[in-house]
Amino acid sequence: MKRLLLFVLLLALAAGGYYYYNSLKKGPEYALLQAAAATQTHDLAAFKRYVDVDALTGHLVDDVAKQGNVLSVLVPGGGLLLRGGLGLLKPQLTKAAHSEIQRYVETGSLEEAQAAAPKRLVNLSFLGLAGHVVGPDSKFKGIKYTIDKGDVSLVGLEFSQPRYDTTMVVEVKLQRQPDGHWQAKQVTNTGELVQGLARLEKQHLLK
Repeated sequence: MKRLLLFVLLLALAAGGYYYYNSLKKGPEYALLQAAAATQTHDLAAFKRYVDVDALTGHLVDDVAKQGNVLSVLVPGGGLLLRGGLGLLKPQLTKAAHSEIQRYVETGSLEEAQAAAPKRLVNLSFLGLAGHVVGPDSKFKGIKYTIDKGDVSLVGLEFSQPRYDTTMVVEVKLQRQPDGHWQAKQVTNTGELVQGLARLEKQHLLK
């Protein structure tokens, strides 16, 4: 009887592990892992399957522009966004952000990505700004949380930030697509990250 119970328990654990693996493979976390893998293999098509670059850059430009009051601390000329130029600059900035991300996936080079972006009035590199959150010495700490809301999921990705001796959580909003795979649409806490980075950078410069 004990052997039978042990066999049933092992079978249940195996079945549970198989279910977990398959749920993870189909979940939002898997989509982010695939997007990260695509940047390593420079597979733009795979990256775009798991990241809606148009939606991501559109939200990014809107959210960053709202932080014009502190942007100049992090980005040379960023304060211009506060002085009424957004209406004219938004299409240009969105195009530049899209070009930067695409080129970075293709080459893995931040310098080439920034060089490939169209010339613009404001010297605002979105990959350069992202480097303040996840710098060259940063390490991925893990998934902080996952909040499922039906076909929408929020995933918090935690990274170390040695420059400020802290960690940063980037919250990504993903949406389930008609074929069942998940796609990243937005970084939902961009404003909070920019505000926090500006505060930390000021403190760092005063030391």
